Amino acid sequence: MSKIAYIFPGQGSQAVGMGKDLYDNYAAAREVFEQADDALGFKLSELCFAGEEAELQLTANTQPAILTTSIAAYRAAVSEAIAKPDFVAGHSLGEYSALVASGIIDFADAVRTVRSGGAYMQEAVPVGVGAMAAILGLDLATVEEGCAEAANGQVCSPANINSPSQIVIAGDTEAVERACEKLKEKGAKRAIMLNVSAPFHCALMMPAQERLAVDLAELSYDDAEVPVVHNVDAVANSDGSSVAIKLTQQVSSPVRWLQSVETMSAAGVDTFIEIGPGKVLTGLVRQINREVRYGNIEDSVSLNSALEILG
Repeated sequence: MSKIAYIFPGQGSQAVGMGKDLYDNYAAAREVFEQADDALGFKLSELCFAGEEAELQLTANTQPAILTTSIAAYRAAVSEAIAKPDFVAGHSLGEYSALVASGIIDFADAVRTVRSGGAYMQEAVPVGVGAMAAILGLDLATVEEGCAEAANGQVCSPANINSPSQIVIAGDTEAVERACEKLKEKGAKRAIMLNVSAPFHCALMMPAQERLAVDLAELSYDDAEVPVVHNVDAVANSDGSSVAIKLTQQVSSPVRWLQSVETMSAAGVDTFIEIGPGKVLTGLVRQINREVRYGNIEDSVSLNSALEILG
């Protein structure tokens, strides 16, 4: 029997204007943006629709903007009677969107938490001290080996295990640069330094993790209406009581996206719908499993196309 997963993008997907089509065309999406504005005490909607690119790229703004746009897309799809998923999952920040969609976390709580968490992450590492790089064409074991050789007492480790041939590393800038050279020597097709605001998902994020843990411990968590596949362990979970610790660990742990897609595929998922700005995860799913159907929802046109895919 066919199974469906809804997947939600993370930090790498943002642009001025995101969500405006949804806001204009769906009352359910409009309500989400209004809830975000109320929860945060400022017009996040205006920042999403017409803000300065530089301002939107600040982590404390990027994270609530992507979360809000993703949930606006999800609620618009629900208002159009989209099929209920069998699993939800999100990449990095996208896990919060998945948790809202699953019913575990309240949207207003989530948007306030990622706003604070984004600030904690930005403040954890001074600009220029940390970096991230995409390594293409090497397996995880070789990337881990290269990172260990390049560290020299600094932090350097896999941060996003995205697909069999794409792994993002993070850590101190000098160590990441050394790792890029070593990994090219080990056969990497490419090693690309990324334009990011902080070195996410590595040990340099521990100060942010400790601060965010306090906030997460104060939230309310319900059990899931739909199982969530978590980044830290790629395991499907419906127990709300375990979510705070998994979100806490996620801050400094690698995103196991490859393993998460494999978990859902092994459970019978043959259709993946990316919900939120961009199509980054759709591309990664195609690298991992060519046999599945896929689509995305980020505006009215793609929403209608997804409804057709889901029959």
